[in-house]
Amino acid sequence: MPSPRTVLLTGAAGGVGTLLRGLLPEYGYRLRLLDLKPVEGEPAACTLDLAAASEQELDEALRGVDAVVHLAGISLESTFEKILHANILGTQRLYEAARRVGVDRVVLASSNHAVGFAPRPTGGAPLIPVDTPRRPDTYYGLSKSFCEDLAQLYHDLHGIETVSLRIGSCFRRPTSVRMLSLWLSPADGARLVHAALTAEGVGHTVAYGSSANTRLWWDLGSARALGYEPQDDSEAYAPELLAQEGELDPDDPASANLGGHFCTDPPMWPH
Repeated sequence: MPSPRTVLLTGAAGGVGTLLRGLLPEYGYRLRLLDLKPVEGEPAACTLDLAAASEQELDEALRGVDAVVHLAGISLESTFEKILHANILGTQRLYEAARRVGVDRVVLASSNHAVGFAPRPTGGAPLIPVDTPRRPDTYYGLSKSFCEDLAQLYHDLHGIETVSLRIGSCFRRPTSVRMLSLWLSPADGARLVHAALTAEGVGHTVAYGSSANTRLWWDLGSARALGYEPQDDSEAYAPELLAQEGELDPDDPASANLGGHFCTDPPMWPH
């Protein structure tokens, strides 16, 4: 498809949103920013609670954009009630607004935690395929599973195309041995989102989001099929992290599965 020019970026004040705010304009996008809280240095950004806003407010936020990159929501574990409001209801209302105003492409931030209880590959086992059964490790992961199904429904019913990106760990550098396998560099994150915005005929496509890491745990085939060509590898950070932590213990329940410590002692959302 022709490259969309104006993109609504929800969750623009968050960690990934902040990184993409600085990188996506290099691909020619004009960004319209939205977040629950003010976006620092961006006085024109829209401050909106997707789950609580009126239809008029939501329609105004989406009117005139060519696509949505949806990052907004709680990104750690929380109570079911808070996850339901921010991640599930907020995403459903965003899709309804997209349907009403005619936005037909969404890039949805899913998560590795939608399949967090998938065993991590060890000893030469095959990479985790994108069609592995969903096994969420938290209410957070459960919400991402729901959002993937919601994206499929809105494609089947209304023709809205979505790329659901099961993002690993998008930080400036990996900070743990586990992250060596799941790291998505900011530059590769922008490459992946650009590919998801511009690929033809995606329908509803699920893709893992990471760099081309030497220690990769999952199959990037569906991401590459979008035109994504990762350029970075976490291995440059491996000596330092391994010296600090050592190799992952396959007998440790927090290391046995893709979701890591989300499966055993998930970090809680601070708000």
